Amino acid sequence: MRSEASDARGRTDRKELFTIGEIGKLFHVSIRTLRYYDAAGLLKPETTDPVTGYRYYSTRQFERLNTIKYLRALDMPIERIIRFFENKDTDTLMELLKEQQRETQLQRERLERISKKLDRRIHQLADALDSRLDEMDIVHLPRRRIAFLRGDISLEEDLEYPIRELERRNDLGAVMFLGKVGVSVSREQLLRRQFDGFSEIFVVLEQEDGMAGDGGYLEEGEYARVRYSGTHREAGPYYEKLLDYMEREGYACGGDSVEITLIDSGFTNDTEKYITELQIPVKKT
Repeated sequence: MRSEASDARGRTDRKELFTIGEIGKLFHVSIRTLRYYDAAGLLKPETTDPVTGYRYYSTRQFERLNTIKYLRALDMPIERIIRFFENKDTDTLMELLKEQQRETQLQRERLERISKKLDRRIHQLADALDSRLDEMDIVHLPRRRIAFLRGDISLEEDLEYPIRELERRNDLGAVMFLGKVGVSVSREQLLRRQFDGFSEIFVVLEQEDGMAGDGGYLEEGEYARVRYSGTHREAGPYYEKLLDYMEREGYACGGDSVEITLIDSGFTNDTEKYITELQIPVKKT
């Protein structure tokens, strides 16, 4: 049987205060995080040595720190955790958990959109890298939603300004993504074999892209297509070849061209790796 003396001795020997380092090891929390919790008013030390400035925590704070760790594991912001402790109650906790659940669902949906865009971009880049250059064919392409800006754009004009104007007018933001911006040569220019300017600049929209305004479409149909090494400025000779190919195969020009630089300076500093694709909608003659 333990004596009262030994019980008293046990109480005396029991550790009541813990340094910040000891608390960090006990709860697997960094000292930097504990200092942040102190500064934010979330977890103040039980006492601070006025001479050394050392922080000391007591066992009475263990439950609070456990709760903080749990709520932080749910990605709950510090401000909400402070709100919970200011009015610690099951109703408050339920409200905060539901609020966090709603935000988590929104974040999950955002990450799913990003994942889809990454999958699509990886596929498109792999396809561009696997291009068979200077080969012409007829392909069936689906309807594609676009945001566009009409205007006479010179071949020598820097496209960055009209791209920014297109972005601003349609509130596109991060939609302006690598390999999605294109230009068009009008059907009238194509028939005259005049390739010194563009009638339109556009960005191909994906299902996950938000956009203010109605936008437009590149219609579903048959397109004559060619890919070459270079940018828009080198397109002229390839338009000539593509139009000659169309004539030989019994196709007529059915509308404005679609000209997209699949790989350019946004992807690589190596100009030898630049790839542009020309598409011309066609109809059988």
